[in-house]
Amino acid sequence: MPSIEVVISLRRVRKDYRGLRPLRVEHLELREGESVALLGFDRVAAEVLVNLITGATLPDSGDVNVFGTSTRTITDPDAWLVAMDRFGILSERVVLLEAFAVEQNLALPFSLEVDDIPVTVRSNVRQLAHEVGITPDQLPQSVARLDGNAQLRLRLGKALALSPRVLLAEHPNAALPPDEVPRFAADLAGIAARRRLAMVVMTADATFARAVSDRVLTLQPATGKLLPASGWRDPFTRYTRWLAS
Repeated sequence: MPSIEVVISLRRVRKDYRGLRPLRVEHLELREGESVALLGFDRVAAEVLVNLITGATLPDSGDVNVFGTSTRTITDPDAWLVAMDRFGILSERVVLLEAFAVEQNLALPFSLEVDDIPVTVRSNVRQLAHEVGITPDQLPQSVARLDGNAQLRLRLGKALALSPRVLLAEHPNAALPPDEVPRFAADLAGIAARRRLAMVVMTADATFARAVSDRVLTLQPATGKLLPASGWRDPFTRYTRWLAS
């Protein structure tokens, strides 16, 4: 059986972010094609964790390694930007240009020519829209007209546009109506499986967590330990499918 690359590794990480207590993560490891859902991270802590993983900020202590490289060694801004291309971030922090059409927002990762979108870019945009569940009639609409579900799917499309190897999702289901959560969970899990993405999903919803991830872990804030939640799926199930495909 071929070895599966470790894409994210955190060990004994501590980061003070002026919260009730510092963020602590004793040990977290994610391999290529694997997904993990994390419970116990509020929105601020989720943002801090994403920034630590991407190298946007450094831990006060401990080690963060991505694709075998310590984030402490990425000191050149250009090298950091190149490294960022391997990550897609699904977050309400990602800006949507409300005065622009959905199609223009999806085109921005590919080109700045959004007033007259090039043919090849338009083709990429339409494929991406179909993948994330944006309908053709929504593409010419302004973002301001979209409901929360469509805006979430637009953010997902932007996160996937440059074909990242890792998707980092900060409470993606928080603003969804309850009846739309199962469909989005199924779509997100399906996209991750088809793209063979490694994925970290932070959420407060254990049901959503189990629907999207191979593993569900709960943070113990005082110690930083991540403990398995009850009812999570066999972590090797997706590995078996991935290796057999």
